[in-house]
Amino acid sequence: MPELPEVETVRQGLAPFLVGSRIVRVELRRKDLRFPFPEHFAGRLEGRRIVALNRRAKYLLAMLDDDQVLIAHLGMSGSFRMEAGAIGAFKFPRDKNPAHDHVVISLETGCLTYNDPRRFGFMTLAATDTLAEHPFFVGLGVEPLSNDFSGQTLARLFAGKTTSLKAALLDQRNVAGLGNIYVCEALHRAGLSPLRAAGGLTGAASEILARTVRAVLREAIEAGGSSLRDHRQADGALGYFQHNFRVYDREGQACANPDCRGTIIRRAQNGRSTFYCPNCQG
Repeated sequence: MPELPEVETVRQGLAPFLVGSRIVRVELRRKDLRFPFPEHFAGRLEGRRIVALNRRAKYLLAMLDDDQVLIAHLGMSGSFRMEAGAIGAFKFPRDKNPAHDHVVISLETGCLTYNDPRRFGFMTLAATDTLAEHPFFVGLGVEPLSNDFSGQTLARLFAGKTTSLKAALLDQRNVAGLGNIYVCEALHRAGLSPLRAAGGLTGAASEILARTVRAVLREAIEAGGSSLRDHRQADGALGYFQHNFRVYDREGQACANPDCRGTIIRRAQNGRSTFYCPNCQG
């Protein structure tokens, strides 16, 4: 599933073409994705102008000029592509089967197509002034790239928790948008074991972890995210952060830390694969 860097990469790629553009026509090629489309979905979008394109956790939020918000989630395999003569042809070839093009949005600036082979993604509409109370967002935690995210914030959120540090970071009620890849990578860079109790995180360690989480996310966004199976940027390009993985999917390989002679292991943790170096992640 795309994590925060992949969704932010898509947002940054689409924003120059979507923001300020008017939606001319919406074609729904099926009645649902993961969920049914809202009633009169196409008609409620047509004629509206997109005034901003934001992100909350792993959701894309297109703010419309009638105080509605188009909420989109990419699910496991969803992707958007923007095509327009003014933009030019894609720099990279696309391998998405057009049979899975489920939503086509015609705008003044071109054509935005949503492709989703597994159909785990979805789109819906909400009123702007009720967005914070929407079921998708009401329980979400702090954004890790916001000014509210700090070591002090992590220490407060994790105080007294006996759950593992990795599980606490993945809990969207604590930190919004983090996923398995970037939690594994951040914990390794911070030298922290994913197995330790979250409530035992010291003040100094929490500051290091907060800085590291932020740095890993920014590095991943700069690299266009991680392309493992389905992720593509809005122009069709692959992300490249997977080439910078230090632990994720590197089971049996030498630890990337130059002063460590450990080997990366994989352990099942809360139903997910955890990759870490037991030698340097104390």
